[in-house]
Amino acid sequence: NVSTFLEPTTSLVIGLPQIMAYGSYADFLNALENAGELIRIKSPTATELEITEIADREMKKPDGGKAIYIEKPTINGKISSIPLAINTMGSTKRMAMALGANSVDEVAEKLGSLVQAKPPTGLRDAMGLLSRALELRHARPKKVRSGPCKDVIHHFNSPPPQTDPWPDAPNVNQPQNISKDPPSLLDLPILKCWPLDGGRFLTLPCVVTRDPDTGDRNLGMYRMQVYDDQSTGMHWQLQKVAARHGRRYYENGERMPVAVFLGGDPVYPFCATAPMPDGLDEFLLAGYLRGKSVEMIKCETSDLEVPANADIVIEGYIDTTEPLREEGPFGDHTGYYTLPEPYPVFHITAITHRKNATYPATIVGIPPMEDFYMGSASVKLFLPIFQMNFPEIVDIALPAEGTFHNLVFVSIKKTYPMQAFKIMHGLWGMGQMMFSKFIVVVDDFVDVHNTSEVLFHMCADTDPQRDSILTKGPADVLDHATSEIGIGSKLGIDATRKISGENFNRDWPPLIKMDEKIRESIDRRLNN
Repeated sequence: NVSTFLEPTTSLVIGLPQIMAYGSYADFLNALENAGELIRIKSPTATELEITEIADREMKKPDGGKAIYIEKPTINGKISSIPLAINTMGSTKRMAMALGANSVDEVAEKLGSLVQAKPPTGLRDAMGLLSRALELRHARPKKVRSGPCKDVIHHFNSPPPQTDPWPDAPNVNQPQNISKDPPSLLDLPILKCWPLDGGRFLTLPCVVTRDPDTGDRNLGMYRMQVYDDQSTGMHWQLQKVAARHGRRYYENGERMPVAVFLGGDPVYPFCATAPMPDGLDEFLLAGYLRGKSVEMIKCETSDLEVPANADIVIEGYIDTTEPLREEGPFGDHTGYYTLPEPYPVFHITAITHRKNATYPATIVGIPPMEDFYMGSASVKLFLPIFQMNFPEIVDIALPAEGTFHNLVFVSIKKTYPMQAFKIMHGLWGMGQMMFSKFIVVVDDFVDVHNTSEVLFHMCADTDPQRDSILTKGPADVLDHATSEIGIGSKLGIDATRKISGENFNRDWPPLIKMDEKIRESIDRRLNN
């Protein structure tokens, strides 16, 4: 039973009752199992396509089904010593549990109160501001000298001289065991997800890079195709922060250190995919959300740092003097395969891991999938930041059919002509919103999370020529429909009620709505 070695830990943070700071990925799995959110598959199950088929069926169930724990994943018919977990954040409930809360709304309210904080005007306001300041003490990562992610250490070459990078940092684990075996990706239960995939892909890797000029750290998530036992592709798209870091290394002709980790607190992969402003450390967000500082440990073969409680760490580099290599095809979140394109090669110098590591994975494909719930949580958490720039925004939704960012629904409190078009242009200029192909703006009374309701107003409240705008801009490189990679067009639709100044010279009719007294009367009759 997995619960025999899982020991959940909690910490109490002001402003959020009972925040869970998971000490390990195993803690999270234990919490899921105790909540009835995890199912086990005890029989050997192939990492080649079989796990994908099982996970896809589960993800397509109402509310995302259950998380799946594969006890005996097989690699080319051989049982791996490392179990696999998938779909662990693939529901509204599990996504909230990953954030250590009862609901995503609870976390969004907490984060919103921080970013929208105002100078106190009285004692009560001052106490509230103080409580938020106390929560921030957890945001800054803390350096440690050792951790469970180094229970076992595999070096590609002979181990470098052991130095003490932070002599004043506390130990958090017993001394490590240096393995004489060479590191190999082939020992990890890495999935071949779909039949036409170019190989096996790490699908939930947290990738750490650093800006060579500023020293700013970035945590991102980019799929990694396994080429052989010691190299992979690194699919960071041209608009991503890590790609920008990489360009500086290429310009300087320098070897680029990269660290990849899997597992640990589930808040890490969430933060890796969150739309953080460029230059802000995702581990700050992770520490704040989990209510406990992220303990960071120096890598064995570079100066990069990773969470000490990660399950698996893959260290390496990108040689900026060697040519790019074809990566793909890959069955992607668009629902289509992305075709081969050249990307950097990641060379492995060391692999470290916990003694009882679990390999976390996900799959993407025709929606709904696990990434829909992760993306929805990101939108909720970062809605207050959008509202700081655009206070008229009431809510934002990215429906599953839009494969995350192709389709965006926005509701606004409209007060002046052409306001919907202002919102469209503003959102297209904010981070990953630049990839949105379609933005539909509706009035504040429309529930953007109800796709049927939005489509009703889009059809009923628009004149296509008057209320739509076509423009051009950057496109997702995974979008197969654009004429050129990374460049495309966008369509904005104003589905709000039209007012004076918007080239509408008629009276706007009222929506059909029953008299409230009649509704209450019929409710009483039907309930008796």
